[in-house]
Amino acid sequence: MIKNLARTFGALTLALVPLLSSPAAQAAPVPEVTTLADAVGLVKVTEEDRTGYTRTKFKHWNGGDDAGDGCNTRNEVLLAEAVVAPTVESGCKLTGGSWTSYYDGQEVTSAGSLDIDHMVPLAEAWDSGASSWTAARREAYANDQGADVSLVAVTARSNRQKSDQDPADWMPPSPDAQCRYVGEWVATKLRWDLTADDRELEALKLYAEGPCEDTIVRYTPAA
Repeated sequence: MIKNLARTFGALTLALVPLLSSPAAQAAPVPEVTTLADAVGLVKVTEEDRTGYTRTKFKHWNGGDDAGDGCNTRNEVLLAEAVVAPTVESGCKLTGGSWTSYYDGQEVTSAGSLDIDHMVPLAEAWDSGASSWTAARREAYANDQGADVSLVAVTARSNRQKSDQDPADWMPPSPDAQCRYVGEWVATKLRWDLTADDRELEALKLYAEGPCEDTIVRYTPAA
């Protein structure tokens, strides 16, 4: 009887192992929370190199986080960031709705007037470490909805003014947006373990030690 009990206990233990080790049973990663100044201090500094960069090396937009909704990443971000939800028609065509482009404070009522901006542009990511990534990791970066600061719906005009520039050369035209922007830029760099060059780091320090000293940065390292 003792042997039978031992055998039963052993079987139950083995049955529990996959449950305990499954993703659902594991605790979700805890975000890192720190001041902007301390976050800037965590960003590694290297020279940038754009050799070999093309946008096609970052596959986007893919099928998004919800494979069953019929929407790609772009439209999923638009749905997530809408102030007034649009109507979703066949093929995930979005009609109606409204958004606020925080870079310039503009209210937008047409999804087609918005760009989905990569907080840290694809070219900048390439310069800062993504050139050594696998194609799959670059695709994950380009479609990252795991952090709500990685992709942002903004006016096409402000996105194209920004282009691939870092905060040493471009900041949102709305002063009220600048501290948020610097915080989200640094959060994205830390999430993806991307580096900064000297000019970029000095610009970030100016904001962190000046007008944005009270800004808090939250990030979770990407898997």
